[in-house]
Amino acid sequence: MRFDGKIAVVTGASSGIGRATAARLASEGAKVALVDVNEAALKEAMPEGDHIAIGCDVSDEAQVRACVNNVLAKYGHIDVLCNNAGVACSHAPIHQVDNADWDRVLGVNLRGPAYFTQAVAPGMIERGQGGAIVNTASVAGIRSGAGGNIYSASKAGVISLTQTTACDLGQYGIRVNAVCPGLVETGMTKPVFDYARGAGKEDKLGKRAELRRFGKPWEIAAAIAFLASDDASFVTGQALPVDGGNTASLNMPGMKV
Repeated sequence: MRFDGKIAVVTGASSGIGRATAARLASEGAKVALVDVNEAALKEAMPEGDHIAIGCDVSDEAQVRACVNNVLAKYGHIDVLCNNAGVACSHAPIHQVDNADWDRVLGVNLRGPAYFTQAVAPGMIERGQGGAIVNTASVAGIRSGAGGNIYSASKAGVISLTQTTACDLGQYGIRVNAVCPGLVETGMTKPVFDYARGAGKEDKLGKRAELRRFGKPWEIAAAIAFLASDDASFVTGQALPVDGGNTASLNMPGMKV
């Protein structure tokens, strides 16, 4: 019950890592505000207990501030913010990308966490009891080959935002960290898994990781819960790969069998 009496906000909570994170925090005692642009899907993701679902486009600053105000009106304060909402785009080379994707992907993946942090941090500071912010980045933000140009740039930005925000808020006892998932089966990565299974290559999924497998949403949620909890009370400004060892080696194609 590491989050007994705590109030947590989880974005992208209707499926995948966000849904698993909301369930994990709720199972440890948190009251959770589940946030997603797909408000209808949130109802299926709701854990049992005193939790709320809020529809919100995280790339819209006005919607983000209204969302945070709704949480504060319901619970009075926020202890934990998990910025998980994200979108992907094509793996086209830089000279072939659809430039409309820049605004869409950066809006959700990078401006979204920034908007939520801007909206939540003042209340945490005023309350004077610290807080924890955990951003979902990606191994794609650490090295190439795990995502397209725009997606990778957005996640590298999340890592940098995590570090700079940790420096801004550390004096107030607010910790800011990121998780960097490797290949995990979620709604966002469904096309990858569908293609592999359709091509009879399911056995190759995740084989480039040192553990020779892909991850599960609950495994990322466990790392997020750690970083959000007092177990990580002296950890801030870090980007933790949760990737089965994917970033531990050169990881060139054909190196692992």
